[in-house]
Amino acid sequence: MGSGTSPMGSAGGGNAAASKEKKGQAETGGPVLEEAQKCCGCRFPLLVALLQLLLGIAVAAVAFLMVTISSSLLARETPHWAGIIMIVVSLVGFILFCITRVPDERASAQFIVKLLYFFLCTMGLVISAVVIAFQCYHYTLTNSYSCEEMGEYCSCTLDPEDPIARTFTYSGVTDCSAIVSTLPMYYLLQMVLNLAQAIVCLVGAFLLWKHRYQVFFAGLQTGSPSAQNWQKV
Repeated sequence: MGSGTSPMGSAGGGNAAASKEKKGQAETGGPVLEEAQKCCGCRFPLLVALLQLLLGIAVAAVAFLMVTISSSLLARETPHWAGIIMIVVSLVGFILFCITRVPDERASAQFIVKLLYFFLCTMGLVISAVVIAFQCYHYTLTNSYSCEEMGEYCSCTLDPEDPIARTFTYSGVTDCSAIVSTLPMYYLLQMVLNLAQAIVCLVGAFLLWKHRYQVFFAGLQTGSPSAQNWQKV
C-alpha cells in the first residue's frame, strides 16, 4: 500500500509536463516559428526555378540555331530574348531559394526579392504568350511559301501566280528546303517551349500569391511579449 502511486498524482505530473512543454514552445516561438526559420526551399519549390532555367536555355539555344539558317530572320522570329529573360527569372528564383527565413515583415530584402520574382514571373508569362503568337503566325506563313533559289539567297512568295505578291528574301540560304521544312519545325518547337515557359511562370506566380509571398507573418501574438506565438494570416 505504501509503495503504490496515486492515479491523480500521475495525471498531475503528466499535465505539468505538458504545460512545461507548451511553455517552452511558446518561449522559443513554437513549431510555427521553427518552420518559418527553415531554408526557403522547404516551402518554395526549387523545381520551378530549375525548370525556368532549363526552358530559358532551351529557348535561347533554339533561337540561335534559327539564326544560323538565315541572317535575315527578324528578332520576333528568333526569340532568344525570351529565353534570356527566363534565365534571369530563374536566377532570381534561386536567390529567393537561398534567402534565410525571418518570421516577420521587417526583412525588406526578402520582400523586394519576392515582389521582384512575382513581377518577373508575370512578365515572363506575358512574353511567352507574345512569342507563341509570333511563332504561330510565322509557322503558318512559312507553310504557305513557294520558294526559289537565287544564288546566295532564297526568294519566297505566298502566291507565285501573282506578279505583285509580297516576296520574302532570306540571305545566306543556298537550299530553300531549310526555309520551307527546317524553319517551320523550329517555329513549332518554340511554340511548345514557350507554352511550357508560360505554364511554369504561372505556377511560380501562383505559389507566391497563394502563400502571400511565402512566409509573411502579420504580427498576431498570443500571450506575453516574451512568449511569441506567431500565427500566419
